[in-house]
Amino acid sequence: MSAVVDTTVRMPAPVVREKRARDLSGLPMFFGGVVLVAVAAWTFIEGLRAADNNEPSAGLLIVGILLFLAGALVFRGLFTVAPGEARVQQFFGRYVGTVRTDGLRWVNPFNTREKISTRIRNHETSALKVNDADGNPIEIAAVVVWQVEDTARARFEVDDFVRFVGIQTETAVRHIANSYPYDNHEEAGLSLRENADEITETLSIEISARVQSAGVKVIESRLTHLAYAPEIAHAMLQRQQASAVVAARTRIVEGAVGMVELALQRLSEQNVVELDEERKAAMVSNLLVVLCGDRSTQPVVNAGSLYT
Repeated sequence: MSAVVDTTVRMPAPVVREKRARDLSGLPMFFGGVVLVAVAAWTFIEGLRAADNNEPSAGLLIVGILLFLAGALVFRGLFTVAPGEARVQQFFGRYVGTVRTDGLRWVNPFNTREKISTRIRNHETSALKVNDADGNPIEIAAVVVWQVEDTARARFEVDDFVRFVGIQTETAVRHIANSYPYDNHEEAGLSLRENADEITETLSIEISARVQSAGVKVIESRLTHLAYAPEIAHAMLQRQQASAVVAARTRIVEGAVGMVELALQRLSEQNVVELDEERKAAMVSNLLVVLCGDRSTQPVVNAGSLYT
């Protein structure tokens, strides 16, 4: 199986990109608004007094009303931005920029402002039941750490960027699970169980490609759950146990053969006993039974000859 999985995702090019909005510090505008409202109140009161004294008062009343409206507009343009947040600005439906500077800020009072969090978030998928590359049903889950990088794309390119990230993450997890076997059974290629680091790196690349159009940056992704589906878990456990037993027996046989070879070599070098081919075969058989058996052997004393 190929170790490289195609993670190319063709998403439409973004129509809008984030830009900085024209904003001012909010404190000077706040005090300016207070002054306007105070002057408006004084002017309006003076106009009422002039009216009571039968003096011209229409001009003062109009000026007071206009100053009050100006102060109200100044206050309407004030808003606060908390750390880890941004405000997307629209002027009669047209995107005019994003404010990321925290604190009290002021923009055009006719702009609409929408808050978008730029904090780091986690999304953990539920345990998805899919088929791996070998067609075996498995359960897999992952967690992805992500953050909004472009607020304009997050707001205008998709309907709900949080839900979009969740759906695209599950889609990428399913695709990765379909592309690799759960276990390669000592064959060439990557597997979900034995190559977690390589698999999660591929998963991060695919998720990044899928959510890039929503202005989202993927920081990290990890598999949090990986197991065979319950209906085949017992059979696969028996297969794994059988593979482990075969591997252990193979090591035992290799060691036993080496020990027998060493024993025959030492007997021959030190002239302890001369063995013909038949006696060598008998000794080899006995040693292999002793070394490879899974139960303790019972010694048998041969009082006669090997040939009788």
